[in-house]
Amino acid sequence: MTDHAITVLLVDDNAANLEILEDYLGNSGYTLVSACDGVDALEKLMFEPHRYHAVLLDLMMPRMTGMEVLQHMKAHPILTQVPVIIQTAAATPAEVTRGLAAGAHYYLTKPFEKADLLAILTTAIRDRSAYLSVQEELESTAGTLQLLHNGTFRFRTLEEARRLAALLAHAYPDPSRVVTGLLELLLNAVEHGNLGITYSEKSHFLETGQLDEEIARRLQAPAYAGRCAVATFIRHGEDLYLSVIDEGAGFDWRPFLHLDPQRAFDTHGRGIATAKMVSFDSLEYHGTGNHVETVVRTHPQAAAVGHLAA
Repeated sequence: MTDHAITVLLVDDNAANLEILEDYLGNSGYTLVSACDGVDALEKLMFEPHRYHAVLLDLMMPRMTGMEVLQHMKAHPILTQVPVIIQTAAATPAEVTRGLAAGAHYYLTKPFEKADLLAILTTAIRDRSAYLSVQEELESTAGTLQLLHNGTFRFRTLEEARRLAALLAHAYPDPSRVVTGLLELLLNAVEHGNLGITYSEKSHFLETGQLDEEIARRLQAPAYAGRCAVATFIRHGEDLYLSVIDEGAGFDWRPFLHLDPQRAFDTHGRGIATAKMVSFDSLEYHGTGNHVETVVRTHPQAAAVGHLAA
């Protein structure tokens, strides 16, 4: 389904800016494709929608602006999942909000340092690769989960979370819609929940390339090794409920329910808001934040029918 080479599309109408990007990323190991403006970029994306793992997109361009390219991508069934990093010389909070609402994943303010570019691009590609991995498993998994009425699943590692997300997605009428949200919540239950990796710690580990190493270390540490998260699925009439509970101390979940311009330049922190907007009809956290419930209504007029017990 996908090309295993990690390919990044660089879009800028300024040839000097493209040269800088190519120089910064020349030794990254990524396959780089350049587009001289928005029209050129959209043509390349439409011609090979499965090819790209991330798009580094300038905003102000002739013929077609970056925002217009983004809007076309979000209307496309495949390109809508490709992370877009907007690069701009200046971004007001209103502009950032507009970009996030349109589907941008990250922001970079020109001029930016090579380290900042690599940190954000690495995170975007990590997210994209995780999605593609789960999507491939989703396509190879039998659809008998449509018969699932209820079930409880315990998981401990990120790999178990990914496999469970692919499995549970088949219990929903539109697996492709929910799989990214399921993946986000299950990974959060491991990373931020059971392993206690804070927001600032994850930022640091992503920037230094140590996140996978730290996750592996904590999975073996006595303080975390015995912890499991529990996902409970219930089919109640035309409503599908999912509850995820981890054994962590919780977190302040309120700021993460919505896309915040203040975090637009961070390397992470958008997953919960995206899951709430895209994957589920309802998403609510309870207590200290180590318990989240979601609802998908399989009939547009179906009414919510309470919550799962904690």
